[in-house]
Amino acid sequence: MVILDVSVVNVALPSIREGLHFSTTGLQWVVNAYTLTFAGFLMLGGRCADLLGRRRVFLFGTALFALASLLCALANTRGLLIGARALQGFGGAVLSPATLSIVTSSFAAGPARNRAIGIWGAMGALGGSSGALFGGLLTQGLGWPSIFAVNVPLGIAVVVLGLRVIPASRPEVETRHFDVAGAVLITASLVGLTFGIVRTDTLGWGSPGVLAPLALGVALLASFVLVEARFAQAPLVPLSALRVGELRIANLVVILLYAAFFPVWFFLTLYLQQVLHYDAIEAGLSFLPMTLSIFAASTVAPRAVARFGPRAVIGAGMLCATGGMGLLIGVGPHGSYLPTVLPGAMLSAIGMGFSLVPSTIVAMQSLPASQSGLGSGLLNTSRLMGGALGLAVLSTIAAARTRGDAAAGVAQALSAGFQLAFAVGAGIALAGALVAVFLLKRPPRATQTVASELEGAEALAA
Repeated sequence: MVILDVSVVNVALPSIREGLHFSTTGLQWVVNAYTLTFAGFLMLGGRCADLLGRRRVFLFGTALFALASLLCALANTRGLLIGARALQGFGGAVLSPATLSIVTSSFAAGPARNRAIGIWGAMGALGGSSGALFGGLLTQGLGWPSIFAVNVPLGIAVVVLGLRVIPASRPEVETRHFDVAGAVLITASLVGLTFGIVRTDTLGWGSPGVLAPLALGVALLASFVLVEARFAQAPLVPLSALRVGELRIANLVVILLYAAFFPVWFFLTLYLQQVLHYDAIEAGLSFLPMTLSIFAASTVAPRAVARFGPRAVIGAGMLCATGGMGLLIGVGPHGSYLPTVLPGAMLSAIGMGFSLVPSTIVAMQSLPASQSGLGSGLLNTSRLMGGALGLAVLSTIAAARTRGDAAAGVAQALSAGFQLAFAVGAGIALAGALVAVFLLKRPPRATQTVASELEGAEALAA
C-alpha cells in the first residue's frame, strides 16, 4: 500500500490537474510532497520502532496513512491535497520501516526469516510495479480520488488485523533520553537532499535551486554525524552499527540496484505511451509480466541464498538486470511490445527480485534485534534515495540526448534518449554486481557474531 502510492499517482496526474486546476509547476508537488516527507522521516520512523515498540509504531503509522489518504480523496483545493500528501508521506515513513522490523524480529535468523523477507520483498515489488496498472484502472473507472480512497478500508483492515495478529512488543532500547538534535538533523538532511534531487526535473543540475539544497543536506548530514559521535547521550543512530561492513555493502548494492532499475519503469511507460501510443490501461497491463517476474524471483531468492549464499545470488541478480537493460537498448520508433520490450523488461525484473531479497537478508542479519528498526529505515532510505537519484540523473541524460536528436523526429528523438538511459542503467547495475562479488565477502554466519558483539556493547552502555 505504501510503495504503491509512490507510483500510482503518476497516472492520475492529468485528471488531478484538470479537477483542481493545477499549474504544471504546482502539479509536481502532488508527487514531491509525498516523496519529501517519506524520504525525510524514514530514518526517524525506523528508529522509533526500536525505541517505542514495533507494533505501536506500525499501527500508528497505518492509521495516520489511512487518515491522510481520506483527506487526499476529499481534497477540493490544491493546498489541501498537497498538505494531505505530505501527511501521507509521513505516515508511510513511520509505517514502512516497522513492517520489515516486525518481520525480522518474528523469526530467528535462518531459512524461515529468509522466506519471510522474500515475501516482504515480493509484496513491495508488487506494489511498486503495479502502480501504473491500478492507477489507470481506478482513475479511468472511478476518478482520481479513488486512488487515495482505496487505502482507507485497507488501512482499517490492517489496524484491526494487526491488533489481533501482531504480538505486543516492548521497546528494544530502554533509554531516558531522546536524541532531539539528531532527529532534527537527519530529517532535515534527507529532506534537503531529496528536495535538491527532485528539483532536477525542472531545473538543471548546475542551478542554485538544486545545488543549494544539496549542499545544505550534505552539511546537515555532517552535523548529524558529529552530534551522534560526540554529543548525543542516547544516539538516534548508533554509529557503531554503520561500522558493520555487510550493512554498508548491502545498502550500497540497494542504492545501485534502485538507481538502475527504478527508472526502467518510468522510461518504459513513456516509450509505450509516447512512441508505441498505448493508453494508460494498456501500458499498465503490459507491466503485468514484469510484476509477476519480480514476485516469482523474490519468493525463490531465499532458497537460492540457502544453497549458494547471498554474494553469488546478488551478483547473479545484478548481472541479470544488466543483461535485461542491455536488451532494452534496442527500443526504437518502429519497435513493438513482444520482441522489443518484453524480454529485456522481464530479465530486468527477475534480476531485481534476485538482488533485493538477499541484500535485505544481509543487511538485516548484520544488526541485533534492538537495531532492526534502524536497519529497516536505512534500507528503505537507500531504496528511495537510490531510485530518486537514478531517475534524476538518467532523466537528465535522456532529455539531453532527445534534444540533440530533435531533428530526426519526435519518436526517433525520444527513443534515442531512452536507449542512452538504458545503457547507463546497465552500467550502474553492472557496478552493483561487481560491488557484491568483490566486497561482500563475509559469510552470513559471521554476521551473527557481529550482531552479538553489538548487542553486548549496547547492554554495557545501558
